[in-house]
Amino acid sequence: PANGYALILLSGTFDHDVSQERLTAIDRRLLNHMDEERIVAPRANDPFFRALEAGRLQQLKRMELAEEVGNGRWQLAQGLDDTLRRMGERGDIIRLMQREMTRATVDRAQHRIHMPEDGPLVGRLIARGLADEHRDRHYLLVDGVDGQAHYVDVGVGASVEQLPDDATIRVVPLEAKLRDIDRTIAEVAAANSNRYSVELHLRHDPSARQGFAETHVRRLEAMRRARMDVARDPDGTWRISVDHLGEAERFERRQLRDRPVEIEILSSEPVERLAGIEGATWLDRELAAPSDIHARDAGFGREVRVAMDARRQWLVEQDLAEDTGQGIRLRQNALAVLQRRELLKVAAGLSEELGKDFVEAKPGDRIEGRVVRRIDMASGRFALIEKSREFTLVPWRQVLEKQIGKQASGLMRESGISWTFGRGRAGPEIS
Repeated sequence: PANGYALILLSGTFDHDVSQERLTAIDRRLLNHMDEERIVAPRANDPFFRALEAGRLQQLKRMELAEEVGNGRWQLAQGLDDTLRRMGERGDIIRLMQREMTRATVDRAQHRIHMPEDGPLVGRLIARGLADEHRDRHYLLVDGVDGQAHYVDVGVGASVEQLPDDATIRVVPLEAKLRDIDRTIAEVAAANSNRYSVELHLRHDPSARQGFAETHVRRLEAMRRARMDVARDPDGTWRISVDHLGEAERFERRQLRDRPVEIEILSSEPVERLAGIEGATWLDRELAAPSDIHARDAGFGREVRVAMDARRQWLVEQDLAEDTGQGIRLRQNALAVLQRRELLKVAAGLSEELGKDFVEAKPGDRIEGRVVRRIDMASGRFALIEKSREFTLVPWRQVLEKQIGKQASGLMRESGISWTFGRGRAGPEIS
């Protein structure tokens, strides 16, 4: 205890600390005894512990985190403690990945920690886990189409929905940036003595709709709950900071810490089952309009390539694509045909289950009924909207999750549906 190594002795791992790529008790002692210029020298009274300090300094030199300056003195690198903590975390993550990959019987030579600057990632979900119990931070392990295994920090658990086992997903890093909605609030407030309300918005911009203005109120409410500098008066008017755009940027950065990525489920079905599915799969969408997915001929990338080749052949056999000699080209309406085939097939099963007739929704139709549940298909997600004698299926939106079991109405358009919730006309409209 007198020489500061009580914890090392108790743990029995003091000799192991010399070569660790993490912040150790020896490092803490060296940091505590360095001068203003970050100069330190082995100074433990016990020769054995002094040798440990000297050995650790040699290891830090190999990691370019310490430099010998002569006379047995060393200069420690700036940010040494933070660097070693990050290295330790990285080592823990790599070991976790190796353990989980072995458990999932997936053998990949390369393991990567996916960073925002790496861009979008497409792959198969291997596992989801809790990275930090105190902060409720979760991670995903993804078998990428680039042939590598990836660790992805997905933020707070509630920000990511439940994902099916073996689902093919796209991970898109988010960025903290101002939204048009923030600029509009600031503009309306600047013209109204730093006040905002739906009425002031509609007066400022007569072309705006009530539902559109109400989305701005929801944005302000989210900022208020996050304790940003906005306040709501009893009459429903909002007091807006002069630096509202700065507040919005700070809010976005805080949101980004909790939700650094967006997860899109490309397919709930394993990729090998997609070759003959009667539906518009993500493979079809890739064939119709290739994205930035570059599948390597290794690992999951090879599985995707095999599935893509089988899908091409199936599409040609179904007369939904033609072979040009240099590849295949989908027919103009191929995706719509595939989606409708699947929709009608699923609707037939639901009609038998519910004992009701299916009514196909078309642009211009008024959609009314109770939001029953979400239906997952290869073509995408749909909402089951039920009336007393019939039901319909319409494209799913995340806003419907909290409306399950409730009445909703909306107008079907090519671009989507503008929803109104509640039995009366006074319910909130979601564009």
